Amino acid sequence: MTVPARITEDDVDRARELIEAVDRGFESKVVGQRRLRETLLVGLLTGGHVLLESVPGLAKTTAAHALAAAIGGSFKRIQCTPDLLPSDIVGTQIYDASQGTFVTQLGPVHANFVLLDEINRSSAKTQSAMLEAMQEKQTSIGGAVYKVPEPFLVLATQNPIEQEGTYQLPEAQLDRFMLKDLLDYPSPAEEAEIVRRVDSGVFERPDEAMISLDDARDLQRIASSVYLDAAVLDYITYIVAATRHAHDAIAPELARYVEVGASPRASIALARAARANALLRGRDHVIPEDVRHLARRVLRHRVLLTYEATADDVRVETIIDAVFRAVRTP
Repeated sequence: MTVPARITEDDVDRARELIEAVDRGFESKVVGQRRLRETLLVGLLTGGHVLLESVPGLAKTTAAHALAAAIGGSFKRIQCTPDLLPSDIVGTQIYDASQGTFVTQLGPVHANFVLLDEINRSSAKTQSAMLEAMQEKQTSIGGAVYKVPEPFLVLATQNPIEQEGTYQLPEAQLDRFMLKDLLDYPSPAEEAEIVRRVDSGVFERPDEAMISLDDARDLQRIASSVYLDAAVLDYITYIVAATRHAHDAIAPELARYVEVGASPRASIALARAARANALLRGRDHVIPEDVRHLARRVLRHRVLLTYEATADDVRVETIIDAVFRAVRTP
């Protein structure tokens, strides 16, 4: 197994400069939403996909487009509907009568940033069409394989309020998302600033790339090389294992609500996310706080609760917090 080289102080300084540049591009178009900015940056640094849940109008599309523009990447938005077909996402072959041959037309998934708006409105067949692209970073059209560009990040949104005409995401696809974040309304002051920016035409100005795609790839390289001590790695795996054996880790009155715990993919996601979080804070090594800081976002869609939990209004975050209290911090 090849162990990534330990990053240097120069790497950390370069990463800080690049992240600050991306921040400036992001904040020029998005007001507030600091947690959303952090979630998207973690996704960018790790190459992990992000699921965003909120009511409409909380700048999810604006934020995704702003981040893509800040690194000079391509951006595609797909509005999911019940009649959306897999070929509408990955692409298809079109017959060219003048040449007498079929020509492959790549779908919108072949972009650096892909926004799947209201993903739960598309059918299970269409949702599954994203799995190959998300996991293998490629699509298959007419028997040929087409790689997606690098970096590649899928941002999917879903509305927690409207359930009519929606399809619940299967657990296999949920597990492909590194992070799931829940967004809240802006403060009155932030909302006033949003209105002022709309009135001043800020959102109509041309986008400006703050860093290059090569810089973004370099950021991913640096993030993957942040030092993760064996004790912190054990901490991560004990936490994830505790979600699978809840009756041995937390109080029985809470453990009975856990139906399925997180898979080993959660341990991988926690380790990668913790590395990215350390780099965002200017460190070349991971500490337990990096793991705790992103735990809810990594685990909330991977720990499945029983119907009884829904009836008793027990949230998955309550279970996650109980697991962290039960596992000793190194």
